[in-house]
Amino acid sequence: MEYKDYYEILGLKRDASDAEIKSAYRKLARKFHPDVNKTKEAEAKFKDINEAYEVLGDKNKRQRYDSLGANWQGGQSYTPPPGFENFGFGGNGQTYEFNFGGQNMGGFSDFFSSLFGDMMGGRASAGNMGGMNFGGFDFGSMGQQRASSSRRKTRTQAPAENLDVTKTLNITVKDVFDKKPVSVSFNDMEKCTQCPPGGGYCSNCGGTGIKSTTKSLKVKLPLEVKEGQKIRIKGEGKIDEYGRKGDLYLILQFKDSEYDVDGSDLTKDVEITPPEAVLGCKKEIKTLHGNIGIKIPPMTSTGKMLRLKNLGLPLKSGGYGNLNARIKIVLPENLTQQDIELYKKMI
Repeated sequence: MEYKDYYEILGLKRDASDAEIKSAYRKLARKFHPDVNKTKEAEAKFKDINEAYEVLGDKNKRQRYDSLGANWQGGQSYTPPPGFENFGFGGNGQTYEFNFGGQNMGGFSDFFSSLFGDMMGGRASAGNMGGMNFGGFDFGSMGQQRASSSRRKTRTQAPAENLDVTKTLNITVKDVFDKKPVSVSFNDMEKCTQCPPGGGYCSNCGGTGIKSTTKSLKVKLPLEVKEGQKIRIKGEGKIDEYGRKGDLYLILQFKDSEYDVDGSDLTKDVEITPPEAVLGCKKEIKTLHGNIGIKIPPMTSTGKMLRLKNLGLPLKSGGYGNLNARIKIVLPENLTQQDIELYKKMI
C-alpha cells in the first residue's frame, strides 16, 4: 500500500500550524475545484487535497498520522503500526464517498481507510460490528453502541450562500439601436475570503471582514428589450472561498430624454405652435435613422400620433419597429402685444 504524504500534498512542513494548514487548503481547494479547474488532473488532485485536510485539519487524526514516524517518507510502501495488523472492517466491502457541492469525488484512499477506518463511524453497520476486531479482541455486543456513538462527520463544503448579484442597468435607445455591447461597471461589497483563522488582522480587507470590489464588463443587449426586463450573465456574480460563482442579473431601465420605448416601437414629441396646429405645416424631425421631413395636417390637436413606419428599433425577425410622432402644441416664445391682441379676438 502506497503511503500518502499529506504535508507534501498541501505544500507544508511537518511543523505547520493549524492556521497554515487551513490557509493552504483554502488556496488549493479554490485552485483545483472541479467547477473552476476543468483539467483531467484536477478531480484527483482535489480529492487528495480534501483527504489531506481531513487528516491534518483534525487534531486527533493528525497526531495519529504523525505517529507513523520513520514510515512517513513519500513513496514508501506503508505497513500499519503495531496493533493495527488485525484490525478488520466487518468484510462488508462498503466504501465512503467524498461529496463536495453535489460532486461525487470517489472513496477515501486505501491508505486513509487502513489508518483511520475505525474513526469512520458508519463504515460498518450495527449488524456487522461484531465482526470487527482489534489486536484479536472481539468487540462483540459493543458493536451497536460503537456504531451509534462514533459516526463520522463527513467534511463537506458548507452550503453555498446566495452568490447572485442583481443590479439596475440604465440604457438609452441608441445603445439598443447600435447593437454594440455596452460597458457596465459597478461596485459591490462581499465577504473577504482571505481572513486568517482566529480573527487576526487581514491586509486584504483591513480587518473588516468585508471587501469592496469593482467589476467592469461588456454586455450585449437583447433586441425588442422592454423596461424592467432582466438579463442573466452566468458566472459574473460573487465568488466564495471554494471557487463557486454566482450569476449577475441586470434589470434594464431606459434613461432616455427623447424617446419612450415599447419593445421595438418608439414615441417622441413633436412640438408645433397653435397656428401650425390649425393651418397644418411641415416639420423636420430627428430620428435614429437620420433627419426626415413630416407633414402635420390642419386642425391637429395635442396628443395626436403620426405613425412613421420602420423608423424604430431593430426587430428580432429583421427590419425595424415604428416611430410615433406625438403632437404637442406649445406657445411661441416672446409673444408681442399684437400677437396677444389677436388671441383676444379669437375668444
